[in-house]
Amino acid sequence: MKKFSARGQRTLKIIHLVTACLWLGGAAAINLMILWLGPGESGPELVGYDLARKFIDDLVLIPGAMGCLLSGLLICWLTPWGFFRHRWVAVKWVLTVACILFGTFYMGPRLNGQHLISQELGLAAVSDPLYVANRFHNILGGVVQVLSLLFLVVISVLKPWKKKAAPKIPAGQEG
Repeated sequence: MKKFSARGQRTLKIIHLVTACLWLGGAAAINLMILWLGPGESGPELVGYDLARKFIDDLVLIPGAMGCLLSGLLICWLTPWGFFRHRWVAVKWVLTVACILFGTFYMGPRLNGQHLISQELGLAAVSDPLYVANRFHNILGGVVQVLSLLFLVVISVLKPWKKKAAPKIPAGQEG
């Protein structure tokens, strides 16, 4: 398969970096909202707070994660980097997929239901056991998610593991 030119590779890397920024920025924004903004002083403020977090998730974080996944796929497929040529790339793949699955199946359902509870209960939602449990899991999962994304950034810059070494064949057993 023909590989991308240097210009094509740079374009893919720019797209990858922009979408990574969206993903990490969206995750950080949602977490900062949960940790530092209060629920407000009225039911409508709480609904707005919950809808704002859902908005960031749906229109910033999720497109960033999907863009990062797709651009990473293209970078590995259409450039000399490959999928498993370097350990750090393989680790990025595993962690990227894990973060997306975690966000989709653990974080998403808990975040998406919050505004429905606050719409129904108003400010009393902050005492509702399901709302409180969802908030707790969003905080806990959000910290895990942001730390994982930061680790992805670090290994992308440091490229800490060398290229996989070819297996050594003991003397006398060469083909």
